[in-house]
Amino acid sequence: MESLGRLSRSFSLLLIASAVIALGTAYTAQYVFGYEPCVLCLYQRVPYAIIGVIGIVTVYWCAPEKMHLVAVFACLVFLVSAGISFYHVGVEQTWWVSVAPCGGGAGDIASTQDLLAALQEKPAKSCGDIEWTLFGISMATYNVAVSLALAGTSFLGWRRMREFTYA
Repeated sequence: MESLGRLSRSFSLLLIASAVIALGTAYTAQYVFGYEPCVLCLYQRVPYAIIGVIGIVTVYWCAPEKMHLVAVFACLVFLVSAGISFYHVGVEQTWWVSVAPCGGGAGDIASTQDLLAALQEKPAKSCGDIEWTLFGISMATYNVAVSLALAGTSFLGWRRMREFTYA
């Protein structure tokens, strides 16, 4: 039978691994393969950064008896990640228009100098542009599935750790 301490440590390592893999994939796509992220792509990285910090903190400074609370919080963070990703998929598929500043727009041009400066700037990437797919599925769509799977795993971890805590 597994102990609560071992289960808690494994869960912390899962959080760290999920953050490293997700952020590593995103930064590899950006810096190695040259795919420019849009604003929503950048927003999708935030939950994984939070999860990575939580994972590192819990490895060293969290009592195993409190890890079920961490699992609940991780589940919520992964659900937020899935929500951001689903919103991005909706923008990519033109189900709705993004409220995020996703490319386009003339900005505040009040003079000829403002216009010339705006023409010199690289425009922001549109959130509706899909630069990469695998089997016709975008990275945002994969992130919905991965985030939901990690939320489910966190939920199952919460249930298992709660059994240990309150048994």
